[in-house]
Amino acid sequence: MAQIDYPHEIVTLVTHSSPGGGSDVFLRELARNLGSELGVEFVIENARGGSGAQAMARVANAPADGSIFYAVTPTYIYTSLLSYPANNYNDLEPLVNVFFDEEVIYTRANGPFQTLADVITAARSDRGRWGASTPASLERQALEQLKVAADVQAAIVSHEGGGDLMLNVLNGTLDIGVGEAQEIRSQLAAGRLRVLAVFSAERLEDLPNMPTVLESGYDIVLTKFRGLAGPKGLPPEIIAAWEQGIQQVLADPDYRDAYEAEMLSPAFIRHVDYGPFIDSFVSRTETFLRDSGVLQ
Repeated sequence: MAQIDYPHEIVTLVTHSSPGGGSDVFLRELARNLGSELGVEFVIENARGGSGAQAMARVANAPADGSIFYAVTPTYIYTSLLSYPANNYNDLEPLVNVFFDEEVIYTRANGPFQTLADVITAARSDRGRWGASTPASLERQALEQLKVAADVQAAIVSHEGGGDLMLNVLNGTLDIGVGEAQEIRSQLAAGRLRVLAVFSAERLEDLPNMPTVLESGYDIVLTKFRGLAGPKGLPPEIIAAWEQGIQQVLADPDYRDAYEAEMLSPAFIRHVDYGPFIDSFVSRTETFLRDSGVLQ
């Protein structure tokens, strides 16, 4: 494959995730494989704070010259809608999508819950404690929707990130957590966590015995997107370079082995379609937040 003639030798990739979190792992693995395609050196910057508010401000106020991008997930939409940050999703230009990252419900392997039905039954009798990574997250929406669908009043506890959440599931503070399949992969392999259900439309290839939430009787399907956004006004040649580079790296056999091992599903969405995709996600999310009384 031809190497792309990119105008910068160093490109900064910003994430709101802490080191080791889902977005951080996604970016570092992408950078390691994409660098040779674009002919650049990537620097990963962890701009933590405000559930993405700091990261959005960092990128929104940077030059739109292809030297800096933000790793976007649904979190930046929730933060924009719920906390009114100085810069929000409208101040960024969606570049491309790279992956879909499936959300799973999990519990500690030595705990009392064998199925999602067990969790719902417990929540009916003693309320229950469910965990999400951050207040402004798809995981939080997933649990709020499950509460409504199951007609239970479980307490939903938010955390600084997926790592903190997982620890509280492992130590029994929480009944269940919701997170990305790849984020808990090592604990699943070690036999310390158990997946109870997945929020995808169909069962995951890597977890064929795990039912979907839909199969479990609750009409909820959610998928986390993982893509990139930059400052407003990205030049066409920068957009074209990234579209070419992402498609090339997703087709690379070595990288394919890496992202399949992380349970990530390749889901390239080009620039012209990514903006409408984000707008549609915003519309659905805002409707849910208003219907549930979170937004007035």
